[in-house]
Amino acid sequence: MAGLDQIAGIHFLHPSIGFLALALVMAFLSNERYMTWRWLLLAPPVLAIFSVMSLTFGPDGPRELASLHYLGQTLNLGRVDALALVFANVFAIQSLIGFIYALHVPDRGQHMAACLYIAGGFGCVFAGDYITLFIFWELMSIGSVFLIWLRRTQAATAAGFRYFLFHIFGGLFLLAGLLLRHADLGTFAFTAVSPDAARYYDYIILIGFLVNAACVPLHAWLPDAYPEATVTGAVFMSAFTTKTAVYVLARGYAGFEVLAIGGLVMCLYGVFYATIENNARRILSYHIVSQVGYMVCGIGIGTAMTLDGACAHAYAHILYKGLLFMGAGCLLYSAGTAKLTELGGLASRLPLVMICYMVGAVSISGMPLFNGFVSKTMTITGAAEAHRTWLALGMELAAVGTFLSVGIKLPYFAFWSKPTSTVALKPIPWNMYAGMIISSLLCLGIGIFPQTLYGLLPFPTDYTPYTAWHVLQACLILGFTGLGFYVMRAIIPPHASRNLDFDILYRLIGRGFVKLVSVPAAAIDNIWTDVYEKVGLKGLLASGIVTSIFDVKVIDGVLDGSAKGVREVGGATVARSQTGRLQDYLAAAVSIGLAIFAAVWFLG
Repeated sequence: MAGLDQIAGIHFLHPSIGFLALALVMAFLSNERYMTWRWLLLAPPVLAIFSVMSLTFGPDGPRELASLHYLGQTLNLGRVDALALVFANVFAIQSLIGFIYALHVPDRGQHMAACLYIAGGFGCVFAGDYITLFIFWELMSIGSVFLIWLRRTQAATAAGFRYFLFHIFGGLFLLAGLLLRHADLGTFAFTAVSPDAARYYDYIILIGFLVNAACVPLHAWLPDAYPEATVTGAVFMSAFTTKTAVYVLARGYAGFEVLAIGGLVMCLYGVFYATIENNARRILSYHIVSQVGYMVCGIGIGTAMTLDGACAHAYAHILYKGLLFMGAGCLLYSAGTAKLTELGGLASRLPLVMICYMVGAVSISGMPLFNGFVSKTMTITGAAEAHRTWLALGMELAAVGTFLSVGIKLPYFAFWSKPTSTVALKPIPWNMYAGMIISSLLCLGIGIFPQTLYGLLPFPTDYTPYTAWHVLQACLILGFTGLGFYVMRAIIPPHASRNLDFDILYRLIGRGFVKLVSVPAAAIDNIWTDVYEKVGLKGLLASGIVTSIFDVKVIDGVLDGSAKGVREVGGATVARSQTGRLQDYLAAAVSIGLAIFAAVWFLG
């Protein structure tokens, strides 16, 4: 790293470097030889894990380990502290799991998009200024949209465009806010904002962050796009976009009351829609909205315990949500569909998929011995200790809906609702099983040994998850939820339909905008047609007569004179200049242009 140190002030191996390098290398590889180069996919995640671990066990305290001077600004690429490391740690682990799960994919385009996407996530986590954050923020958008488009279906293409437009909208808010902030404060430094001192541009930036966090009502892009992504792309997307948004909210907007209330709305809204959905990946997408709501609510409350709870839940969520999307991806890959109405009876045919999925399901539901229990209860307990009783009760209520939809409804109708399954199944590659098994072991390991996670948290808190009350409370909630589903299982089957969300509002606005533009444009076009027929056509005929005279009297005369000059004066020289090669004419044009520039420079 000595060379980078001297050139750009980079004192550590930035995790993004390996992913960007691999994306560049893969541009020159071919899909036909993927069995040879696919093992390269594991190199950047391994390097990222090594880099993050070396930082974790390095010196304590905040450090700035990478900077770049460009256009009069200092870009801080390596702000390292406990908050950044907890997210970087799980990003590195999940990137390795994701690429193991994707080893069978021969499409280098998907892997290049994933590399750019992950590099953007790491860049945001270590960004110390808004310019660096914005650059990597947009890199994430570019990489992730191709993970949708590369599924190469009409639905994926349309969903990808909607996704990209929404993230352009959020990116413009972020850009406008950071420029207005710089105009007022004279700095691009990404620092915490006090709720009492927040200015209008801080709220503009906040809107940009909330788009990526899928905060209601800015969330419809997530359940619209994630189910249409590639099988492996959805696994990556479940981990990085919303959790990067959680990170920047924790970094800059802790203690904002609007986040506490908005987070609770996300918790309840997400589980409601997940309960009535039919597509497995759409159910899981709505639960991203709900689970991120716990994190946003904890950040909004702003105590040390709720902030730690938000970070711990983000860590746990990346692991179990990735596992759930891997399980749903296996169903889609093998059975060709993720719709519950078309599945059922698969427990005996895909037993390992069922087991691994259920590990993720009980983890997200907060069952004791799994990682969701040791993270979710910390946030809820922190809310109660901060005397935010209604917030705590709302999050407990959301936990009921989580277990009902993801822990019971989805697996019941996918694996057990029919006595047998006649769907033709495609064999699942070994690497997809390997990715799920690794995630399952991590979900269980962190649940049994919570200090492995708590030791990474940024704020000093004293929290013990395995108390008699916490365990009893979780078991009661899960038990009564399961009993309620058993009683109502005959009347709450999934329906083969799609439930429109706030996206119906966006679509109506879009159609209204098209009509608003097209109707006046059509009227203007009609008026122009009438004017042209009465006035323009006569003028065009008159101009045609004039140009004909000019052609005969002027152009032909010049050409005739040039021909005579070529024949009598410099025929050989002129002929040699007419080479017929475009590059010669471009070179001549550039030479003439440089001569004119030199003349203006010296004479001016």
